[in-house]
Amino acid sequence: MLGIRQQEALFQHISNLPILLEEAFDKTVDGKIISVSASSRPRPLEGSYMPCFLAGMKQCDVIASLIKCEKHYFSHQEGHLASAVRFTNLRNSKRIVFAHFSGGTTEILLYDNGRIDLLGGSLDISFGQLLDRIANELGFKFPGGEKIDSLAFSFAPTKDYKNLLTRIKMDGLSFNLSGIETAAKKILSSVSSEELSYMLFERILECIKEITETSLTKEILGDENIDGFLFSGGVSASKFIRRGLKDFDKYNICFSDPALSSDNAIGIAFLGGDKFWPENQ
Repeated sequence: MLGIRQQEALFQHISNLPILLEEAFDKTVDGKIISVSASSRPRPLEGSYMPCFLAGMKQCDVIASLIKCEKHYFSHQEGHLASAVRFTNLRNSKRIVFAHFSGGTTEILLYDNGRIDLLGGSLDISFGQLLDRIANELGFKFPGGEKIDSLAFSFAPTKDYKNLLTRIKMDGLSFNLSGIETAAKKILSSVSSEELSYMLFERILECIKEITETSLTKEILGDENIDGFLFSGGVSASKFIRRGLKDFDKYNICFSDPALSSDNAIGIAFLGGDKFWPENQ
């Protein structure tokens, strides 16, 4: 198993948050804080819960009590959307498809005037987990997605590799990724790291293109149009995927800034501060 268990994540948060908060207070202009915000749950849904969010919430509670300021809670998912959309031309859009592809999440969502609904996504592992697991099999340290992205991006194919690696089977906007993980492991010894990385990203890109086109059907969106697509999360920062989606410009695809693609905290700060800041800051 790759990644961080919940108890380890909670421990890391408890250990590191005081250090980060000390730095934040040192840099606060005039020492004036009027609002604090925190992630409280994975998604804005009843029953959505992960223990690691308790650390940030309790720090938020303590700060708000000590300095007598407002406090606000948002979901991790809302934070990702807020940071991802902030510096794109979809910032003021009312209705967009938001694809969040990361190490922990592979979801396609509809943002509709403040409401976030799940349209589809992976039913088992995430794109990030798939990439990290194959990178680990290739001998790269965790997290290894960025490493094999570079290999895939730089690789110049001299033949068609599609028949060597099974495609990701779609059922509307839902799919499973464990099948392609198994298939990739089976051909590890017969191809180079560059070839396997390229094939894997080609299949992921193929899946993302199908997601984009399926999202636009009347069965998914109903009678209302969308303003565009927003791709976020660490996997969306992939150079290979961004290059591969250039021919999908007609769908008004926007990528979040790579530095913000995996950053939820900045979005949480935006959400908490928007009511105090001048419009369009």
